[in-house]
Amino acid sequence: MPTIKALPFDFRFEPASTALIVIDMQRDFIEPGGFGETLGNDVSRVSVIVPDVKRLIEGCRREGLTVIHTMECHRPDLSDLPDAKRNRGNPTLRIGDAGPMGRILIAGEAGTEIVTELAPLPGEIVIEKPGKGAFYATGLSQVLAERGITHLIFAGVTTEVCVQTTMREANDRGFNCLLVEEATASYFPEFKQAALEMIRAQGGIVGWTAHLADFLEGVNHG
Repeated sequence: MPTIKALPFDFRFEPASTALIVIDMQRDFIEPGGFGETLGNDVSRVSVIVPDVKRLIEGCRREGLTVIHTMECHRPDLSDLPDAKRNRGNPTLRIGDAGPMGRILIAGEAGTEIVTELAPLPGEIVIEKPGKGAFYATGLSQVLAERGITHLIFAGVTTEVCVQTTMREANDRGFNCLLVEEATASYFPEFKQAALEMIRAQGGIVGWTAHLADFLEGVNHG
């Protein structure tokens, strides 16, 4: 059983009952011209983690963990997009509008795709989600139950929004959750740090956090 040096204490898991969930590493959030940039964000703050996310994915694949990718996106007719989400703030483009990579955050458009470096392999699970959390209005719970998954490793963007939301949803459903620090990012570095501290506070009230090197070492020697 691999043992990972983590906070607030070591994290142990069986690879056969563990899944890696990579949250929303999409062109719309990672690349210039996408939704993230239309909100006024510096996307270089999140694109910088792509090589580390790739290392994490490859390490989990080698050890036989289930690998799951999520994409935040909506139906072309916007029937699953609440006005409260579409009309917030004052972005240069809104969800559903035509952008440089197709319609913003719409299923099937180029901007919704996961960045090339992290593309899912044939047979890997891809969850399309209309909300911030990956359990809301998706089949993720069934996917995990069918595979006997009890432990979840997390990566992706952004730390304080979709990643933390999904971790909290998972925690309420009884999963043991660990977030790999170098494999997650925010447009606001201080928000990432606050989210990490919230997740592991009070004895791991939401879950564990670990550095990528410690995770890979623990997996390789498990």
